[in-house]
Amino acid sequence: AHPHSRWDTHSHTPMSEGKPDFKMPPGAGMAGKAIGVLAVLAGAGYTVVNHMLYNVESGFRAVEYNRLTGMKQSVYNEGTHFKLPWLDRVTMFDVRSKPRNITSVTGSRDLQMVNVSLRVLHRPNTTMLPAIYAKYGTQYDEVVLPSIVNEVLKSVVAQFVASELITQRERVSQLIRRNLMARAREFMIDLDDVSITHLAFGKEYTAAVEAKQVAQQESERARFLVQKALQDKRSTIVRAEGEAKSAKLIGDAIKGDPNFLELRRIEAAREVANIMSTSQNKLYLNADSLLLNLMDPNTHMTVTASTGK
Repeated sequence: AHPHSRWDTHSHTPMSEGKPDFKMPPGAGMAGKAIGVLAVLAGAGYTVVNHMLYNVESGFRAVEYNRLTGMKQSVYNEGTHFKLPWLDRVTMFDVRSKPRNITSVTGSRDLQMVNVSLRVLHRPNTTMLPAIYAKYGTQYDEVVLPSIVNEVLKSVVAQFVASELITQRERVSQLIRRNLMARAREFMIDLDDVSITHLAFGKEYTAAVEAKQVAQQESERARFLVQKALQDKRSTIVRAEGEAKSAKLIGDAIKGDPNFLELRRIEAAREVANIMSTSQNKLYLNADSLLLNLMDPNTHMTVTASTGK
């Protein structure tokens, strides 16, 4: 025997000094296996439960398709719901109102091409989601809206001439809204609002409208010039008649009263004196030219000679 080893008296096998021999207690292997199995079952159960539950967020609805029975007719609201793994397939629908801009080129009643843009605020009918999914899928707006918008626009715009589309725009918008909402309901789509965002005509029609406006402006200008000439003529006649009447009245006044001219000279002198008194400038003028020589005896003699008295 090795000098540094000793023999186990029971098994007669050598044992190293200082290293005890450990043995598993009876039943310990079975307990470990049971724990492992439970862990596996728990993980599998969590996975199965996790696949059996799904959440419907706010603003959404869910529909289910079963591989055995087909499309279910139930609509699932917001919250947590159950499904069968692998058998049931869940599809989410956004039921909030969404805007969509659609442009269409159509013809008016007078055969003018019109470019119309509509803004449509739409959402699916929540009670008909299974039928919508079965017929059109989740992209129902891409499938339905462009075709029905073009159809309604062409039918409404064709009832008006190009000028009426501008002057009666509110009525046109109401007709489009009413007809488009009724048409969309046939496809299980609800429209919250329909509005015309852009309305334009072809280049030829735009040029014709501009030429017409220019012609109307020229016509209005010519009419204004004619009216102005007539008014000027009337003003000249009235002015001439007034001057003639004024001259006649002055002549009659002079004949009737010889002192009339003297009175007019005094009034003119008073006006000139008033102007000069309020002026800030210094002027040196001949008094005769300012009609200020009122005390000149020649003035009285002139008036007397002209009246013959």
